[in-house]
This record gives sequence, structure tokens and C-alpha cells, in this order.
Amino acid sequence: MLNNMTDCEEGEGGPNSQGDGNLKESSPFINSSAASDVEKSQQYDGKNMALFEEEMDTSPMVSSLLSSLANYSNLPTGSKEHEEAENNEEGARPSKKPVKAPQLGTLMGVYLPCIQNIFGVILFLRMTWMVGVGGVFGSFIIVFMCCSTTMLTAISMSAIATNGVVPAGGSYYMISRSLGPEFGGAVGICFYLGTTFAGAMYILGCIEILLIYIVPQAAIFKIEGLEGPEAEVALLNNMRVYGTIVLSFMSLVVFVGVKYVNKLALVFLACVILSILAVYAGVIKTAIDPPVFPVCLLGNRTLLSKSYDICAKVIEIDNDTVTTKLWRSFCDSDSFNATCDEYFTNNNVTEIQGIPGVTSGILAENLFGNYLEKGMFLEKRGLVSEADPDTPTTNSNRYVLADITSFFTLLVGIYFPSVTGIMAGSNRSGDLRDAQKSIPIGTIAAITTTSTVYISCVVLFGACIEGVVLRDKFGEGVNGNLVIGTLAWPSPWVIVFGSFFSTCGAGLQSLTGAPRLLQAISRDGIIPFLRVFGHGKDNGEPTWALLLTASICEIGIIIASLDAVAPILSMFFLMCYMFVNLACALQTLLRTPNWRPRFKFYHWALSFLGMSLCLSLMFICSWYYAIVAMGIATCIYKYIEFCGAEKEWGDGIRGISLSAARFALMRLEEGPPHTKNWRPQILVLVSVDAEQNVEQPRLLSLTNQLKAGKGLTIVGTSVQGTFLDNYTEAQRADQSLRKLMETEKVKGFSQVVISSNLRDGTSHLIQVGGLGGLKHNTVMVSWPRNWKQPEYHQQFRNFIEVVRETTVASLALLVPKNISSYPSNGERFTEGHIDVWWIVHDGGMLMLLPFLLRQHKVWRKCKMRIFTVAQMDDNSIQMKKDLLTFLYHLRIDAAVEVVEMHEGDISAYTYEKTLVMEQRSQILKQMHLTKNEMEREIQSITDSSRGSIRRKNPSGLRSQHSAEEGASVAERPEEESVAVSNPKQVQLIHSKNASTPTSPTSPTSPAAPAGGATTWMDNKGADKGRNLTAANLEAGKDLFNMKPEWEHLNQSDVRRMHTAMRLNEVIMKKSKEAKLVLLNMPGPPKNRVGNENYMEFLEVLTEGLNRVLLVRGGGREVITIYS
Repeated sequence: MLNNMTDCEEGEGGPNSQGDGNLKESSPFINSSAASDVEKSQQYDGKNMALFEEEMDTSPMVSSLLSSLANYSNLPTGSKEHEEAENNEEGARPSKKPVKAPQLGTLMGVYLPCIQNIFGVILFLRMTWMVGVGGVFGSFIIVFMCCSTTMLTAISMSAIATNGVVPAGGSYYMISRSLGPEFGGAVGICFYLGTTFAGAMYILGCIEILLIYIVPQAAIFKIEGLEGPEAEVALLNNMRVYGTIVLSFMSLVVFVGVKYVNKLALVFLACVILSILAVYAGVIKTAIDPPVFPVCLLGNRTLLSKSYDICAKVIEIDNDTVTTKLWRSFCDSDSFNATCDEYFTNNNVTEIQGIPGVTSGILAENLFGNYLEKGMFLEKRGLVSEADPDTPTTNSNRYVLADITSFFTLLVGIYFPSVTGIMAGSNRSGDLRDAQKSIPIGTIAAITTTSTVYISCVVLFGACIEGVVLRDKFGEGVNGNLVIGTLAWPSPWVIVFGSFFSTCGAGLQSLTGAPRLLQAISRDGIIPFLRVFGHGKDNGEPTWALLLTASICEIGIIIASLDAVAPILSMFFLMCYMFVNLACALQTLLRTPNWRPRFKFYHWALSFLGMSLCLSLMFICSWYYAIVAMGIATCIYKYIEFCGAEKEWGDGIRGISLSAARFALMRLEEGPPHTKNWRPQILVLVSVDAEQNVEQPRLLSLTNQLKAGKGLTIVGTSVQGTFLDNYTEAQRADQSLRKLMETEKVKGFSQVVISSNLRDGTSHLIQVGGLGGLKHNTVMVSWPRNWKQPEYHQQFRNFIEVVRETTVASLALLVPKNISSYPSNGERFTEGHIDVWWIVHDGGMLMLLPFLLRQHKVWRKCKMRIFTVAQMDDNSIQMKKDLLTFLYHLRIDAAVEVVEMHEGDISAYTYEKTLVMEQRSQILKQMHLTKNEMEREIQSITDSSRGSIRRKNPSGLRSQHSAEEGASVAERPEEESVAVSNPKQVQLIHSKNASTPTSPTSPTSPAAPAGGATTWMDNKGADKGRNLTAANLEAGKDLFNMKPEWEHLNQSDVRRMHTAMRLNEVIMKKSKEAKLVLLNMPGPPKNRVGNENYMEFLEVLTEGLNRVLLVRGGGREVITIYS
């Protein structure tokens, strides 16, 4: 946590300090001194430090380090950098006065501020009503639950606050550094909104006291003479008007001089303490001499004080019976024969004492709740009342009525704000002499004190005050007095004025604290759109934040009902407390090395209990407000996650991510995934140029289209050299990979290996990529470009080794050819086909890959076609039916076509192409020359070959010239070049003429490899073996004359070449216009003698196709028909 440096340190290592936008916090132990070598030698001479002088740039001496830590600054995260940026923009400002060292102790710095913030408007305005409605027993449960929640939260907060130095910023700092910027920002905003709505609640309480108990005549919208909803609307409108006026005045006071608010804080606190002492004094007095507060009842219904002057129907004056004001309220005249209300006629009037005293035994009557519907009469228990249920109620405005429908959960929501304010001490952590000692002691002592007061008040109110008076929210039955004021001694006005000033002070404190909290969040830079609120006046006062706070506070003023606003701020505070408990529990369970709190009386079980209580109370108070509050927090969390600045604060969420990842990896080790869960986990092998930039960026585009952000992707490359010499290049390559992955929106990991040669580096990536069970099962590598050119021979040999290694490791292999022609992520195909040539079974890879591609918007409009090849003895009609059924069970939509490939004769051109291929291969193997000598030798062979071709067939020279170069025919020796003729003059050799070993072999002969049917090609090669006419007989004679030279050819190679050419011919015919062609990739030769031939086969197979994806399965089923 020691991340904020002093001004001296920032001069040396400021850019690495916290809040500068770097991804990771720097250590305070880094000291980037710019001293010269001479200065260093002088600095450490005679200090026995010569052994370490080479490391002094990065590792300072302990003496200098301790000096810097002793001068630690308590500025909130990012504030210094923010102010420096402002200074740079606005020019140098006059030097500020040196900040005094914090001097506040536990009492003044934590205990009393917490007392002031916890005791508030609810205690004075709603506590008695809660006891009357919920009963002593129900109210005790509510108080105990809420106080337990805050006590458990305080224990968790104490553990976090003593785990290192907490800079100014308090609860927001603790949560954000414990749970990460996303949670910190979300909970910080919730805490800010809670504090802001608390300001609105205090202002509404202030106006309620003013208009109802102090100067009711000041009401702009007159309530006198109004009844029911009209009176309620008038009261709310008065609250809105006066609330707005008071809010504007308080905002102006905070803007002009916040220092005066802080100085008046003690005065407001004194008002609170005096008011509470007056209540206790009144309770003691009731045991000796109960005060006279008569309450008039008609039957068992409580009457309004203003509806009578004497609590009687008639009185005797000079032996004359006279009707009273009460009579006239219920009858149409003051005569005895007047028509009166039926309930008034049938019931007697009784007068009871509103405060019978603590020794009266009224506690038993108030023990249980009496929940009321809106508009119900306040009735005393135990009194007889004669009322006809069928008779409609009249004159209801003469009685005291319930203003809202009450129930247990409502009482919880209204009461909880009276236990908030426990963060007041931690919010002042920057001003404390010893925060790690003061915060736990002061906060827990304050909660213990206030909880004792609340619980005692619940019991004492129930033991002293009559139930109908307790349920009388606004004191309408006791002459409009504040109910708790009737209990106070020496006068009710002590409570009235004390509560009025305390609510004013609490409102000012909220309007002071909330903008600073918002400013701290803004200056942290984690929520981009709030950055403007980080600015303020020259003295640092948050002007813009105050404006926003006042605007949000006005929303609460417009609601106008204290009972409606209280549950709103309860939600936000409960969410904040819940995450404080979560932070402590996570840190305790994860046992991170940095978790060493000085406060030892905590346990993860207590934190979880506190978190559970907070979550339960949220939904108990109001389930819809809870959902809204969680929705707001979730939106902020996601906004920070996607758009906010990335911060690395060593938070607990990262720790739990590591623990969860370890657990998941251990579970993955238990066995391979089921076929239903199989998806390509791709290792993408890319190459980098001399500048460490990726040479095939479209490989990552294809990866993104295949993965759509799901599963594992590892992008790997190898750098040639040694680790010590080439580490910097590897870092650059890694940054290049990460940048490209971010551009292509590939979610995964990058991996760079340094090896003495690229071949070994690639092999290491294939072997060690991934971790535990989270390993790649598929390798993607690009087709080697220009592989026929001598300088690229090593490249294609590396490629073939990759094919071999993936086969041995049972990994699937994807080889895109012509990768530069593949679409980027921004392109869209509006039509076209993805053609699958399913020659051999590969576990279903060829079926799965097009399905995955079509999930991406690039390929979504493309249709899928599946081609399979039937031989002479296959029933192609039945094959098509079976394939359609198979696709139906796989739930894959695709057109199906079975292509019949009958056994054909091997063309002379096939022999020629094979001959040229083998001769070229032999030449390169036998010539142990240097690279330059080899190139010169090949060039001479090429010239000789072309000369012989001109002599043999001058008429076909032009068409032959380009074709021969494309097939690398130019590399055979002069004496064998006469075997080449114009491809247009080639004719088939029928089996009746082929009694020698050159007899034709079926493309699917057992000699052919299992996967020998998959490759890519150009249509030039296919056209060369076609269009035979009778005019070619002369050339045919020349071909037959050369048959002895073919006898030495490897017949397996001849058959493979024949298969490649025939398949290419068919694929070109069906799929030339396809957007993508997927083919089975044949396996490599078992020995390395035929490497060049293998590449030639693949080249012939794929000639003429624009986009080809060669696929080799990993030896396991990857798609299933079962659910």
C-alpha cells in the first residue's frame, strides 16, 4: 500500500508512482537516481557498499528508503499527478503552504465524527413511531439486525484499514484496492449516491421539523382545512419548495467556505448529545413525576388535538350542561337533540395520559406490533369500542389516521439510515495521527455507544409512552408536539431545536463529503466520463462535483417524503458495506502475502455473515430498490471493465481469479473433454520480421472468425538467438503480438520463445504451450510461401516437421493457403459457398470448422456444401442418403454431393510431372554446394533444359515455358530434359499397352496413404492433361519411345501425383468459385527423403484455388450426434 511518494521522490521516480495511468503500481523501493558514476563512487566510498554499487540505480540504500517512507504523503490516489497535470496546463501556481502533519487522535478524529454521523434524523423523527408500530420486540429485532450489520462491517473495515497505510479517500480507497477498480468504482459510486441521498434525507427532516413543529404558519401551501390526499399533497409541495431553498443555501455555504462547516461540526454534535441526554433525563423524571400530556379517545380511537378544546362531549358550567367543541365536531348543531355521528353517540370519550411513566407497566401493552393500513384509525388496545362494520365511516378527519401502510420490511428500510455513518472515521484517515490504531478503536466504540443508545431507546420508549402516542407519527394527538419531545426534560423544545440543528449539520456534512468522494473517484481515472468532476477551485474544492451532488440531491428533495427517500439510501449504503465485508473475507481466505492487518479480531466467517446480512437487508427493505441499485452497480462495473482505465492494484479479485484458475486447471487435468465440449483450442504459429512485426496478420483474423472469442487461443512465435542476447527482441515481439491480438480482437495469450534456431523454437511452442489441462488441441500454421526457391528450402522443411510433430502429438492441424487473400474481420460475404471435400474421416473436423466459421458475421451468409468421393465399387446414391441422414443428426444445414471418380488411366503428363519432381529432388540432395553455387548450378540446368525443349518442340515453346517454370521442371539435367513434351499433346496410356511396372494404379490403391486425397492446386495442371486430339499421335509416339525412363520412377509417387491431379481436376470443376475450400490434408512421408515430393503433391492438389484450408484431425472425435 505504500505507493504514494513524497514530492522529493516524485522528482526522481514520479512516473512510476500510483495513479499515473500505468498498468501496474511501481514499488516504492525503486529509486531511479540519475547520479553519475563518479558521484556514485563518491557516495558509496567508505560505506562498505562497493559490492552493491552496480545496483544502486534500482535498489537504493535502506537509509534513503526509510527517509522517503517516513515522509509518506496521505494524498489520495492520483491526486498529485492530477494536480501536476493541471499545473502544467494552467502554468505554475504560487507555492502552497506546507501541509501540517496530521494531529487528530481517536476521540476527535474517529469517535465523535462517527457519533455525529450515526445519530441523526431518524432517531428524532421516526424512532418512536417505529416502536409503536413494530412493537418493542419487533423494533428490538430491527435495531439488533442493523447494528449487528454495522458492527460486523466495522470489524471487516478495521482489518482492511490496518493492513497498511490508508491514504485520504477512506472507504472508496479500501474497497477499490481490495476488490479492484471495477468493484471499487461501482461501489464508490454507490457510496457517493448513498451519501448524496442522505443529504436529501437530512434536508427533508430539517424541513419537516421546521414546518410541523416550529413554524407551521410558514407553509406556502396551506394545509388548514384540507383533508386526506389534498393535505398530503400540500405538505409534500411545501417540502419540495423549502427543501430546494435549503439545499441551495447549503450548497452555497459549502461552496463559499467549507472550513466553517467543519468548525460548526462540534456545535451540531453538541446539539445531538444534549438532545439524547434530555431524553434520558425525561425518562428518569417519568419514574418520579410523569409529565402531563393528555390524549383524548373516542371509544378506542385517538382524536386530533385541534378537534376539541376539552376532552368531553358536555361540560357543566354554573349547573348548566353545555356542549363542547368536540360535540360540535361530530353533530350538526350544539343542541342536545342534534343529529350526531353514530360512532360518537355509541361511544364514550376518555382521556388518558400520553406518558404514563416508566413504572406504569405500559411496556407489556407495547411489546408486540400493531401494523396499520393507510387511513386506519389509531386505536388503543384494551378499550371497548362499539362500531357497526356496515355503517360507513364519517368525520374521519377528526381522528388521528395512519398516513402510510406499515409493515416490518418498511420499518427496516426507514430505520437503517440511522446506523449508517460508520465510515466517517476512515474517511478522515488522512488527518489521523495513527490511523491504524484510531480507526478500529474509534469506529467500534462509536458503534457500541450508538447501538446501546438505540436499544435502550426502544425499550424506554415502549416502557414510558402510550401506544397510540407512539404510533402518532406527527404528534397530532398531543397538540402537535414532537413525540420524543414530550418525553424530554426540561422542555420539548430542547429536542425540537436540537434535532433541527443536528439535521442541518448532517445535511451540510453530506454535501461536503459527497463531492470529495466523487472527486477522488474522478481523479483515479477509472471512470472516463467522470474526469471533469476531478477539477475544482485553486484550493482544491470540488466545484463541479458539488454541482452534480446538488443536482442529484434535488431528486431526493422532489420525492419529498422522508419515508420514501430512506430506503433508497439504505440500498446504496448496504451495497457498500456488503463489499467491504466481501473484501475482508476474500483477503482472509486467499491469504495473500500482503494481508497482514494489525487488527487481529477478525475472521472470514464474520465477514461472510456481515455480507449475508447486508444482502438480506437490501431485499428486506425493498426488493425493487435492491434490484435497481444492483443494476446501477453492474452497469458501472461493466462500463469500467470495457471503457475504463486499466489499473493493477494487487486487488483481491485478481487473487480469487488466480485461485479459481488454479482450481479449474486442476479439474481439467482429470481427463480430456467430452466430445460435446470439444472446441478448437488453437496455437497459432506466426513468424516475425527483423522489426519483430507479424508477417501473417490475417492468421489472427481467421482465428478470430473460428473462435468468436471462445476457448483458448495462444499466439506464438520464436526468436532466433540466445536468451541473454535477444531478450529485448523477444519483448518487442511479444508486444507486437499483443497489439495485433487486440487489433484483431483475439482473446488469448501470446508466447515468445527464444531458441538457437527457429525449428527448435517452433517445436518448443508445440510441446510446452498452455498449462496443465488448458492446452491447445489444434495448431494453425500458414502455408510456406515461395517454398520452391532455394533460399526458402529450410522454411518448408520446418513446415513439414510441424506436420509430423502435430501428428505424433495427436493435435489437429489447420493450414490456410494464400492467407493474404482471406477476409479481414471487417469484411462481409453476402453470398457464396464454403465447400468441404470430405475424403477421409478426420474425427469430424471438416464438419465442425465450417459451422464455427458461419457463426461469425464474415461468413454468416455463406452456404455450406459437402462433397465426398465415391469409387467404382461404391453406391453413390446410398452414400448421399447416408450423408444427409448423418448431417441431419448433427443438426448441420448443408448441401450434399457425391462425386464419382472412376478408375482412370495415368496420363503421360502425370509420369512426366512425377519424373521432373523426382529429378529435381535428387539434384538438390546430391549437390553439396554452397547456396550461391547451388543457385548457379540450377540456373545452368534451367538454361540447358530450355534449350533442349526448344529443339524438341519449338512450336509449343511459349505455352510450355510458363508451365514448366511453375512446376519447377527447369531444374532437371540436360540429358533427361528430352522427356518433356507439350502437355497439350499428351495422351493416356491404356492398360493394354502397360505390361511393365508402369501399369496404372487406382487413386485409392492400398499403396496410397490414408489421407492422400487432400491437397490444393491450380487449374493449369489439370488442363495440361486434357483436350487430347487425333492430331497428337506423332507426339504420342515420342512418349511411348520414352517409356523405359519411366520404369525407374517410384510407382507410389506416380499414384500420388495421379490422385492429386485427378482430385484437383474435380475440385476445380465444382469449387472454383467457392469462398473457401476445406480439404483433408494428407499425412507427411514417414522418412524425410520425400519432403520435397510431399510439398509438390500438396501444391498440385491445391493449384488454382483462391482460399484453401488444409485440415488434419487430431485422432479423436470432435463432433457427435448425441445431445
